[in-house]
Amino acid sequence: MSERVVRQRVVRDEPVEDRTVDNRVTPVDEHPQNVADRVIWLIAGVILILLAFRFVLSLLGASTANSFANFIYTTSHPFVAPFFGLFKYNNINYGVSRFEVYTLFAMLVYAAIAWLLTKLVDVSRR
Repeated sequence: MSERVVRQRVVRDEPVEDRTVDNRVTPVDEHPQNVADRVIWLIAGVILILLAFRFVLSLLGASTANSFANFIYTTSHPFVAPFFGLFKYNNINYGVSRFEVYTLFAMLVYAAIAWLLTKLVDVSRR
């Protein structure tokens, strides 16, 4: 971002002075609402990436014996747990290839929540 300072000479009955006029325009990106939008999408992005890793690992049948797979499964569990009973998948067997529909549904719900929150922040801007 470049800053521009314009010097103007004002001629009146008084002696000529140098006055500094600050013509800086605050970019739209620096408004607090845009910062809030960015924070919301950052948090949503982390959650969505975590759930995407969980989906791919479960689809490929990653075992919890692996420390990375175990970290992804345990970290993403609180975000997916509200959707476990939604599609009648009662048994969760880690290490077996499975298509987790509830993980995809959780990703959709969290993306929609993030979108709605950013729209609420935008309403206050207008």
